[in-house]
Parts: sequence; C-alpha cells; structure tokens
Amino acid sequence: MKKILVSTALLAGVLSYAGGFRVSLQGVKQLAMAHTSAHAEDASVAFFNPAGMSFIPSKLSVVAGGFGASNKVTFQNLNTLNSTETDNPIGTPIYAAIAYKPIDKLSIGFSFSTPFGSTIQYPYDWEGREMVQKLELKSFYFQPMVSVKMADWLSFGASYIYATGKVDWDKAVTQFGGTVNINDDKATGHGYGFGFYFRPDPKFDLSIAYRSPVDMKAKKGTATFRVPAQTTVNGLLGLNANGQDAFTATLPLVEEYTIGMTYKVTPKWLISADFNYHGWERYSQLTLDFANAPIGNQADPTVLVAPKNFKNSKTVRLGTQYAFSNMIFGRLGAYYDESPYSDEDFIPETPSFDSFVLTGGLGFKFNKFGVDVAGGYVMPQSRDVKNDYLGFYGQAKAKAFYFGLGLSYNAF
Repeated sequence: MKKILVSTALLAGVLSYAGGFRVSLQGVKQLAMAHTSAHAEDASVAFFNPAGMSFIPSKLSVVAGGFGASNKVTFQNLNTLNSTETDNPIGTPIYAAIAYKPIDKLSIGFSFSTPFGSTIQYPYDWEGREMVQKLELKSFYFQPMVSVKMADWLSFGASYIYATGKVDWDKAVTQFGGTVNINDDKATGHGYGFGFYFRPDPKFDLSIAYRSPVDMKAKKGTATFRVPAQTTVNGLLGLNANGQDAFTATLPLVEEYTIGMTYKVTPKWLISADFNYHGWERYSQLTLDFANAPIGNQADPTVLVAPKNFKNSKTVRLGTQYAFSNMIFGRLGAYYDESPYSDEDFIPETPSFDSFVLTGGLGFKFNKFGVDVAGGYVMPQSRDVKNDYLGFYGQAKAKAFYFGLGLSYNAF
C-alpha cells in the first residue's frame, strides 16, 4: 500500500510551485522581453520588485492581463517502445496590479497573480497511472506592498505575500481495481518580499529583489478511494464509510533572488538582462500526516515521508525593446530555465525540463491607455528518466508555447 500512495507526497508542492519550477507569466510586457524585471513604466513591476513602484512616472497606474499556455509531454518506455502523450487543456493564468502615489516619496500598491497553475492529463490506462492520471492545480497570490523613495536615484520596497491553492488529482489503485482522488482546496501560506530599485543615471535601471520561502499548509486534505470492494478497503486503511481519509502537510517552498538591469542604448532602444536564483535545495523531502491510513513507516504508520532531492536552480534572461514611434514598441527576448531536479528524480505528475525559450511581442500606447501582446516558444531538452524510487524509466520530451494580452492605464 505504501507503493500505491507514495506519490501523494507531491501534493502540496504542486499547490504553489508546479513541479518545483515557477511559470514566468506575470506580465505581458515583461514576457515579450524574456520576462525581465527592471521595467518601472507601470504597475506591472509590482510583482517583480515593489521598490520599482517609486519610479513609475504616473501617480496612478493600473494593469491587468492574461495568458494562454499550451504544453504537451511525451513519455516513451525504451523497453517496450510504448509512447504516451498528454492531452492537456490550455492554461489561463491571469494577473492584475495597482500602484498609487499618495505623496511624492511614498507609493502603495497591490498585486494579484496566478503564477502556478495548470492541468496535466494522461490516458487513464497508461503505464504510469499509479502515479498520475489527471492533475489539476490552481494558485492565487495576493501581495499588498509599499515603496519609499530614499533618494532621487534609490527606492526601497516591501510586500506581504498571502498564498492560497487547490489541487484535484486522480491516480490508479490497481491492487483494488479502482482509483484514488487527492483533493485539497484550502492550502495557505504566508511570506514576504523586499527589494531595492536604483536609477543612478536616466539611461540605467538596476533592480535587486528577494522573495522569501513560503510554507504552504494543507490542513484539510481528503483522499477518496473509488474501488469495487470499498468496505474491505475501508477496513484495511481505516477509512470512513465514504472511503475517505484526511491528511495534513506543510510544504517548504523556496526563496528566490533576482537581479535585473535595463540600459537605454539610445532614446528608442533598450536592453534588459536578469539573473534568477531559486533555492530549491530546501525542498529535500515532504511529509504527509494521515489521520488513519497506515501507509508510513513502522515507527509512525500514519506518517509518510517522500524524498524530493531538489537542487538549487538558475535562470538567465536577455530582452530588448525598440520604439518604432511614440505609440508602437517592438520587443524580443530569450532565456534559459534550469530544471531543479535530475533525471534520477524525474516525476510525471509535474514534469520539469531544462528549457530554452524565445519570446517576442508588441506594445501600443494611446495617451493614458496601453495594450501589450506577447508570445513565447519553449524548447525543452529531452530527459532520460531514471527514477528508481518510483520505478519509472524511459525518455520524456515536451513542447510548449505561451501567448498573452495585457492592458494598462496610467494617470499622470
């Protein structure tokens, strides 16, 4: 029974950090330039660095946008040569932010985003069905923030992070000829962020930001078994009359460090670069505490500990923008995103790949209003899957692309 349920230890991880990697879709303009962060033209900077609000040229700035994210994962068993492809729906993350200057040296703001959320759908009879058949997850980030301009060239900002998440997960229980549904829609976590934003020269912006670890706490999770011999299974696992058991878990989500720079080569042309460092080494294992099900170790049968073995990861980004006129802007970018785990720790529930990404987009300004469009093409590197712990071997490939539409309003 331990082998059947061991992958449920991934649950809270996907609630807020999908498979240990952060999906970079929190600003349409930023995405077009490789999702670089040192851009303080409007409130979209708030998610990346609250200190950037002090350099927004308008008194009031409001932004909102949404994305479509399409991805497919293919797994091939190299012994049988059987190949399985996911049938995932298009993901639709959204974001909104507002920044306001009540006085000249003080800015306040709020950011809402859904930075981690997707659905992965495998055929229900595929060979990895005991790990996952379908996994749907959503997350919501709420960040009030403040920024103080300490000098004409320097500002400091800080934010409070309140995170909520939900997951709905189906996986097979072949020993009993049925499935189990893992569900939690009340996981929450708290954290903070802070940063400095520098503009020592009108041509140069420097952004330094930190986002703290967030412990996501799942206190009311439910595991529901759907099997023919329900009464027998209930007795074996200590489930209630509905074939359910409760569990709790606390998940250590990791900190993130970002350094971003933008340089205006000419009044019309700028270049941006970012370096992100994700401290995923903190996510070395995950513990689930079940109310009754004896699927853990002998010392504490209801406690299940699963190794994660994540490692720290990096992302390097480079983007550019050219102003064709005062109304039309062209943008391009590229970045390299590193997976936080090795081939030996690959997991099909939330697959992750080392990826090269190409981005581009256009921006349009109409007095106080702005419209941005962007797209990204992802080129994940194939992986040789060698997970001895899950007994999962083969080759995994993926393909993905993003597109987005953003709106902005700036009152000077």
